[in-house]
Amino acid sequence: MSNPSDWTASEALREIGAGRISPREYAEALLARCENADGLNAFIHLDPEQVLEEAERAAERSGGRLRGLPVPLKDNFDTADMPTTGGTPGLRGHRPARNAPVVQRLIEEGAIVMGKLNMHELAFGITSNNSAFGPARNPYGPDRIPGGSSGGSGAAVGARMAPVALGSDTGGSVRIPAALCGVAGLRPTTGRYSQAGIVPISHTRDTAGPLARSVEDLALFDSVITNEPDGLAATALAGARIGVPRGHFFENLHPETVRVAEEALAALAAAGAVLVEADMPEVPKLDEAAGFPIALYETVVDLNRYLSGHGLSIEYAALAGAAASPDVAGLLQSLLTEEGAIPEAVYREALDATRPALQAAYADWFAANDVLAAIFPTTPLPAARIGEDETVELNGEPVPTFLTFIRNTSPSSVAGIPGVTLPAGLSADGLPIGMELDGPAGSDRALLALSAAVEEILPATPAPASGGAGE
Repeated sequence: MSNPSDWTASEALREIGAGRISPREYAEALLARCENADGLNAFIHLDPEQVLEEAERAAERSGGRLRGLPVPLKDNFDTADMPTTGGTPGLRGHRPARNAPVVQRLIEEGAIVMGKLNMHELAFGITSNNSAFGPARNPYGPDRIPGGSSGGSGAAVGARMAPVALGSDTGGSVRIPAALCGVAGLRPTTGRYSQAGIVPISHTRDTAGPLARSVEDLALFDSVITNEPDGLAATALAGARIGVPRGHFFENLHPETVRVAEEALAALAAAGAVLVEADMPEVPKLDEAAGFPIALYETVVDLNRYLSGHGLSIEYAALAGAAASPDVAGLLQSLLTEEGAIPEAVYREALDATRPALQAAYADWFAANDVLAAIFPTTPLPAARIGEDETVELNGEPVPTFLTFIRNTSPSSVAGIPGVTLPAGLSADGLPIGMELDGPAGSDRALLALSAAVEEILPATPAPASGGAGE
């Protein structure tokens, strides 16, 4: 039998349910992998004894779709029995009084909160190069970023420390680390999951989302969090119409990303899918006009609301002043200046006019082309090296790291539509590359069903060498 740490969540739950392994034995296997891959710095908080005690309790209870399953959380989810730091010094001692509702749903179904995962400080970035807690590292190349801001979530699932993890996504922060760490990730339709009890950036754009090594697991967690029945209706690829938005989403890609993407499209065509080539010319322009004004205006308001709502004495200005990562500190502090603050009129235009236009552009595109989803590379290039925080080389030219990595994930984030990233292959030097499927608003279960079918025809991603610990 394979090592239990290599099982998907669904496989582990079947083994536990059949009595072939106890929750404690399964937790011990995962904790051993955590120790082996400790150099990835995926966790901010991990208490093995606490995990094993919870596993013993899980063995005594009956029922619960997630009974005995350890699930680590990005460290911006409120947890009553361990700190919630947001990856920032100003919240090191923050212990919320109650669990975030999405966390509580997992616990009610028998999951064990395994610990808290490293992240880009306050979720404001895609490298997870955190100056307060140290950089999270990619299991497929420890000198590479795991993506962000849910970098610890991607690293933990990719390195087999856990079968599934929770992250949060404002502009790509679930899908980018999932893609760069060789796992699957779901950004649900905005509002599908409760955002209460999660350290915020933007109430308009934020959402929680799971990362896992199978679409089956993504669908299971989606059903648990939404309290809906599990199970997906089978989707046949033969005759399924899938849009391929050339232009923005396929421009200036890394050569290995091009190769993996074209191989994925060829596999879809061979399986009988109908690939509909159709550009989205309005989408990137509307995303650019709406995205940052909404997120940056809401950041100050939403963080202050979160801090005061938890009875914390610290306010936004002090939190920003204590930020350790230079990129995060500079951005947060700039929002307090006349030059850096987003004017309310600009925010209202973005929220009330531009974002609805973006949502309409997506809805029109899906309807006009009669497609179930759009497919494109999740990121334009594989994982950058740690330290390439400002710029990264792409096709011989320096490009902005943040803007380049969010280029394909940001538009659907701002529109609030669901997206699933799937591991699609490895680059020539062994780095994972992902393909994303975006669907119409509210089509989450249909998108997961389609993604499960696409997953079947994509090459399996091998586990990282040596558990991802590196040398």
